[in-house]
Amino acid sequence: MKKKLAVLLAGAMVMASLVGCGGGNEAPAAPATTEPAAEEPAAEEPAAEEPAAEEPAAEEPAAEEPAAEASGELIKVGIINNDPNESGYRTANVNDLKEAFTEENGYDASFAYSLKNDEQVAAAQKFIQDGVDYLLLSAADVSGWDSVLQDAKDAGIDVILFDRTIDADESLYVASIVSDMDKEGETAVNWLKDQGLSEYNIIHLQGVMGSAAQVGRSGALDAAVASDGWNLVTQQTAEWNAEKAQQIVQSVIDSGESFNVIYAENDDMAKGAVAALDKANISHGVGKDVIVMGFDCNKWALEELLAGNWNYDGQCNPFQSSYIDEIIKTLESGGTIAEKTVIMDEKGFDATTITQEDVDNYGI
Repeated sequence: MKKKLAVLLAGAMVMASLVGCGGGNEAPAAPATTEPAAEEPAAEEPAAEEPAAEEPAAEEPAAEEPAAEASGELIKVGIINNDPNESGYRTANVNDLKEAFTEENGYDASFAYSLKNDEQVAAAQKFIQDGVDYLLLSAADVSGWDSVLQDAKDAGIDVILFDRTIDADESLYVASIVSDMDKEGETAVNWLKDQGLSEYNIIHLQGVMGSAAQVGRSGALDAAVASDGWNLVTQQTAEWNAEKAQQIVQSVIDSGESFNVIYAENDDMAKGAVAALDKANISHGVGKDVIVMGFDCNKWALEELLAGNWNYDGQCNPFQSSYIDEIIKTLESGGTIAEKTVIMDEKGFDATTITQEDVDNYGI
């Protein structure tokens, strides 16, 4: 581990007044769920950084090796995320991470993607075996992580959560840079309450069940249904997918059941719902028959608000990489991070007040 090598190096400097660190920097083999090989650097190391003929064992720094070699060692990071095609939000999140965790910025990064918790856990186990320095995690499900994160801790690997929270002891990760999904849901539901409808007949389109985003956004609506007597016409998961959302809404339309609100837990599902409304010539948006609500603030979704075709969009900020990079660099330098948990700054947008400046500044 990089941090372990730093401790050994410091000892060598005191004893011999001569620095030496020859930690190997082989890129970890990509887990089964990793992206194409183009994203993963070849296993052999650049000759300019680590001359193969003189490379010592990672645990035994050679006293004669120049200190400059140690300073060029890449930080090995394993990044576990959801499917990049999950949504516009996820695409922006993945691209943000790829742009930050590069060799030019001092990283040897490997990526693994899945919407299934068991596949993500398997990827985490593989990264642990590969000996990464840091494990970055956006979990598909809030539960089921204690064992593998304990394995990472035992191996001296620091875990950093991003995007989503998990139900695990805080001692199992060093930092969390996440969205407050509960607050996102509460902000949206409070906005809906403020519309003062004579009745609330809601089509609720849920994301992937068990994910932090689904739990938070569903929880707020469920609470309002229970306390205010709102009617859930249907509550189904469309798994963040526009086509599945369109099918669900089309099924309700075909049934003849009345509804006046679509609460979609991401923009793509709201888009699919609107496609079904348009096909049935049902009006939607400001002053129309059906209120349309989404989350994530894709630029095209905010443009729908600006045009009055949708009513509300809740922000979910995907740009976490700069915070993660700062935390890692602080830990690598022996410093202490200021905050264990960083909550991304987010807001909700109303079609009656949104501006073009908002679209330009907040659209992803």
